[in-house]
Order: sequence, then structure tokens, then C-alpha cells
Amino acid sequence: MNEVMVGIVGLVVVLAFFLTGIELAFAMALVGFWGFSYLVSVEAGLDLLAKDLFNVFSSYGFTVVPLFILMGQTAYHAGIARRLYNTAYKFIGHIPGGLAMATVGGATAFGAITGSSSATAATFASIAIPEMNQYKYDSKLSAGICAVGGTLGSLIPPSVVLIVYGMITEQSIGKLFTASIIPGLMIASLFIMIIYTMCKIDPKLGPAGQVSSWKERLRSLSGVCWVLLVFIIMIGGMIMGAFTPTEAGSVGCALVLLLSMAQRDITFKAFAQSIIESMTLACMTLMLIAGSTIFGHFLMVTKIPMYVTDWLVQLPLGPSVIMFLILILYLVGGSFIDDLAFMVLATPILYPAVLKLGYDPIWFGIILHIFVMIGIVIPPMALNVFVVKNLTGLPFGLIYRGVYPFLIGLIGVAILLFLFPQFALWLPSVFAAR
Repeated sequence: MNEVMVGIVGLVVVLAFFLTGIELAFAMALVGFWGFSYLVSVEAGLDLLAKDLFNVFSSYGFTVVPLFILMGQTAYHAGIARRLYNTAYKFIGHIPGGLAMATVGGATAFGAITGSSSATAATFASIAIPEMNQYKYDSKLSAGICAVGGTLGSLIPPSVVLIVYGMITEQSIGKLFTASIIPGLMIASLFIMIIYTMCKIDPKLGPAGQVSSWKERLRSLSGVCWVLLVFIIMIGGMIMGAFTPTEAGSVGCALVLLLSMAQRDITFKAFAQSIIESMTLACMTLMLIAGSTIFGHFLMVTKIPMYVTDWLVQLPLGPSVIMFLILILYLVGGSFIDDLAFMVLATPILYPAVLKLGYDPIWFGIILHIFVMIGIVIPPMALNVFVVKNLTGLPFGLIYRGVYPFLIGLIGVAILLFLFPQFALWLPSVFAAR
């Protein structure tokens, strides 16, 4: 077999392994090793396997992954999400649909600490849905907004998905974080507008809650201010060049832990649990990166990325149409395979074509991530829907019906970014000019 056929067989075998239940990280590592050994030599394959695994797990730059994950897990066990939700409820809970809007606001703020979609969805499914049930909210709305609102946790910086994308493509994580702020706030705003419109049309979907006094509202802000402070110090310091992403993760971890201890919100047992969960998630993510690295080196030997790039560029279509097809491929693939895993698998193949088409890699990272967010909540591999279902016991069909109206917000922002890339590129350009 020639190099290209070996590469195609390798891709098919990876997908076959995944369908049998083998983790995609190990499937990519195994097939990458076997394919590289077949095309070069077994000695070269063993050398590649050892070097790539060692380089990923010993890289200083990759320590940003466990640091941000630890910060999010510590924040979760310290009960920060509940305080954020409570503050949002105090201000807007009396509006029709206000509890659902508070869920969006709380998820947006919590995402600035966790960087995880599934963690945000799980947290607010546990906190917000019982509250909405108490006020007779329609289960379709309450479950749907928790599932789709969780996606904000993976876009608002710090985002694990953007960190992984930055590592794969060698782009600035600071620029990616900065670029995601405006689109993330746009999506949150559209979600709130959709909730308001739905509840205006049908008030039974989200009855108004109790009116809180301004004294209660102002008192509730104390639990939010220090979260905002951590975000400004961590992201602002990184944007201004005061410290690297890894140092930002260290600062964020330290601040969240110290402030949680000062307010007596976290016990030693809870912190130990945060460390265990963080190490588990970090090892899974780093192994995914390592497997992708090994498989990527195999693909480079097969020259498949080069052939795919040349084929896409030579299509008798405009660059925008080709880019749209690439994004649809991510959406479809991410609907059948875990979205982060599919991004890690597909990006080394398609990223060179994106550059050759003339698109900005920072912009591509943001719009790609929005398509990943859509994949997280549409069947069949709708991770956030599974999370909400497992926590609430509600039927899949009901949760999906609650999710679908909010896809308008995600698709709307994706279209705006396609037409006006400066929504993502303006903030990075402002800080780069300083």
C-alpha cells in the first residue's frame, strides 16, 4: 500500500476502535505507532512513541491544563456556583423567566472559573432545576437551559477546549481567551432574549419569582465580587503580559483556594476531592493530546493533510463555502464522537487548509468552538443532555425540545462571526497594540 492508503486505513481503524469502546486517545496512539512503524520502521515508531509521550507529559506549557481544571473543581466544591446563581436570582428572579435567565447569568460567571461545559451543566442542573420546579417552571425550559447554558462554561475563558486548540495549532492561549469574551457574552445575551420572548408568548413556561429588596440584592453581591476579581487578575494579567497562561492558572488556583478558605467555604476533604477529580480529568485531556500528537506525526508521514489541503483549496467554490463545509464536518463528526476528541482528531488534518484559505487561526478557533458547543447539545452524542438526564431523570425527548430554541442563539452568533470576524478579533488587536 502507498502512504495515502495507509493513512486512510489508519483513520478507519481509529474510528473502528472508538466504536468498540476504546478511548480515542489510546486508539490514536496505537494506530499512530503502528502506522508510523509500518511506513518507517519499528525502531522509529518506538522512538516516536516514547518521545511524544514524554514531551507532552513533561512539557511546562501543558501544566496549564491541570491548573485551570483544579481551579474549576475547587470553585465547584466551594459552592461558588450556588452564590452566583443566588445573586442573579435576587436581581432578575421576579421577571417572567427570571430563574432561567439567572441560570444563564450564573453559568456565564461560573464558566469564568471552571472552563468546563459538562461541569457547568451538571452544577446548574443540580442547583437551578429544583428552584425552577418550586416555582412551577416548565421542565422543558428548565432542563433545556441547564443543558445549553452549560456550553457557556467551555467558551468563556478559561476554556479547556480553547487551551487544547491553542496547543494543537501553536496559537496564543491569551489571544484565544480574549477573542472568546465578546462572542461568549453575545451568546449569553441571546439566550436571555430567547427566554424573555418565550415567556412573554407563554407565561406558563416561566412564572415570575419573588421580588427581592435592594438590601438583599446588594448583600448577595459579596459572593460575586471576589469571583470577578479573580477573573480580572487572571485573564487581565495574562492579556497585559504580566504572566503566562501557566502562571495565570497558578494565580487563579491560589486565589480561589485562599478566598474559599478565608470564607470557610471548602473543607480539607472537599479540596482533596478536587485534586483527585482534577488529576483524573487532566490525565484524560493530556492523554488525548499525546495520542493526537502521535497520530498527527503518522498523518504527516502519509501526507494526507497536504493532499486534503490541496483538494479543498482547488474546489470550484469560494473560500467561505469551503470554510462552511469544514465547520459542518466538525459539527457532524462532533455529533457522533465526543466533541473535544473529534476536534483533536480532525484539526491536524483540516487546520492547514484553513490557513491556506487565508482565515485567521484565532477567529477559526472561536467559530470552531461555537460549532463544538452546538455538538454538545444535539444528538446522538449530546454530552450535556446526558448529564442533565442523569441528574434529573427527565426524558431525553423533553430535554432536547428544551434545547432546540436556544440553538438559534448559537447559530446566530456563528453567522455574525462569519460575516463580521472583528467580533472575535477586535479585543486581541486592542491589547496587542498596547
